[in-house]
Amino acid sequence: MEPIRRAALVKATIAEIGAAGSLDVTVSQIAKRAGMSSALAHHYFGGKDQIFLAAMRHTLSLYGAEVRGALAMARGHRARLEAIVRAGFTSSNFRREVVAAWLNFYVLAQTNEEARRLLAVYQGRLHSNLTHDLRPLVGDRADAVADRVAGLIDGLYLREVLGQAQPTGADAVAHVLTALDLEIGAHST
Repeated sequence: MEPIRRAALVKATIAEIGAAGSLDVTVSQIAKRAGMSSALAHHYFGGKDQIFLAAMRHTLSLYGAEVRGALAMARGHRARLEAIVRAGFTSSNFRREVVAAWLNFYVLAQTNEEARRLLAVYQGRLHSNLTHDLRPLVGDRADAVADRVAGLIDGLYLREVLGQAQPTGADAVAHVLTALDLEIGAHST
């Protein structure tokens, strides 16, 4: 039962943060949404920060699996870049509650060492994946282009969480791919 209950608490955490739009939720609210007592939630995770970090590890794990799956099917550097971008904006990654969790993850990383470490791992992997496939296309500009693309991805997440409409991954992908094509095209001229 423990893995099932932990998974329910992780799902409930993301849903509660999405509903509140902040980390201003209680373990009691999370536990209630998961259909269990707050004592049981504390037993499994210890506290709110630990539950939230577990939720972000889960989110990062799903994102990583989507990236790996997309990269396995992509052929060529441009196709691999597109696969990385698309993985970040799938319906499982680019839902309002997940986007809200990401925003709050960035906030938590300012004061929580474990959150800062997880964020650094995510950012490092994204930068490394982008740079690997940008280098053959833009040469020495690969690091700078990867930084701009990653910044655009983060910015689109922020923009969506602040908007009222349901996020659309297709629009976000189009924005990033347009910028990517401009960067790659600028290198070939």
